[in-house]
Amino acid sequence: MAVAIRMKRMGRKHREYYRICASDRRSPRDGRVIEELGTYDPHVPETDARCTLNGPRIEYWISVGAQPSDAVRVLIKKYGTNGTHVQQMEQARARLKLPKIVPDAGPPAFVPEVKQPEPPVAEAPAAEAVTETPAAEAVDATEAVAAAEPASESSASEPAADEAKSE
Repeated sequence: MAVAIRMKRMGRKHREYYRICASDRRSPRDGRVIEELGTYDPHVPETDARCTLNGPRIEYWISVGAQPSDAVRVLIKKYGTNGTHVQQMEQARARLKLPKIVPDAGPPAFVPEVKQPEPPVAEAPAAEAVTETPAAEAVDATEAVAAAEPASESSASEPAADEAKSE
């Protein structure tokens, strides 16, 4: 049996990816495979992170006479066990694992204003404020209260005078 290492097309229309497989040369491209040896996804943004290979298994199949296709031969040369781009592949995969940083696009066009509820007034700070006032301010406050009381008495006597006049 002649074994070929080639890509098997998977996925959907306009979003394909490939499995690198060892298969009988007489079987169809997307048909039965002997063993899956890796993947290739052309839609990955980092070029060097597109291919994953099972290096020891590929070396085994080549040692027993399997012939890689032209495209797979290039991938093995770049990303195989002793490939020329192995370090770049590892760095590209590390970059893909980092969290995405979304640039700030500025303020949105329309932001409805949300009225925030007013915080509740705490009773304890008001009591502390009274106890912390100096004695001079406390005297001024009592004088202001005493000055306000006679005015309220006179205003209270005026309505009584108005009632007496109307009778």
